[in-house]
Amino acid sequence: MLDKNGIARRIAQELRDGWYVNLGIGIPTLVANHIPQGISVEFQSENGILGMGPFPTEAEVDADLINAGKQTITALPGAVYFDSATSFAMIRGQHVQLTVLGAMEVSQGGDIANWKIPGRMVKGMGGAMDLVASAENIVVAMMHTNKRGESKLLPACSLPLTGVACVKRVVTNLAVLDIRDGAFHLVERAPGVTVEEIQAATAGTLVVPTEVPEMQL
Repeated sequence: MLDKNGIARRIAQELRDGWYVNLGIGIPTLVANHIPQGISVEFQSENGILGMGPFPTEAEVDADLINAGKQTITALPGAVYFDSATSFAMIRGQHVQLTVLGAMEVSQGGDIANWKIPGRMVKGMGGAMDLVASAENIVVAMMHTNKRGESKLLPACSLPLTGVACVKRVVTNLAVLDIRDGAFHLVERAPGVTVEEIQAATAGTLVVPTEVPEMQL
């Protein structure tokens, strides 16, 4: 199965030359470290930067240069900075071609829960609310099961929703799955992972084709 960087590396294969891409907090931020050769993309962060680069080395760290998750980042040549109003105008105006989000749960109907666990203090939903409401191409990066070994791909989310029927594709440590027609459709399996293992880890309806190729990373 994949580690977090493996998930990010597989999602990086979804990038297309010239795209504007928003990376959510957590695993999605690692995608910036795995851009395929020969393509150029612009990473946008809702706190007001277009042109994020990979994470900095220790010598490159600038404490004033951060992403929406408050992680230090680098800026590529030509990067621009702006206020939150402009940033969210980009998102709400659908000028971002791909949004990559983390999630605590995803349903077979494409619903996503990624902002709150009841009983725990949170600062608020943040930019995820605008991203799921506006983006037409949402890929979720997540572990297939939680720390208790319970599936995070469910018939219906049990946690408070961030968005409804908005997720198109999920990439986990076990598989790539598309969501359509009220079900998870198995597209690829992680290296060394069997279809049976994916079925056992998926609580929602899973459609399995005759042939399931292994991811090429």
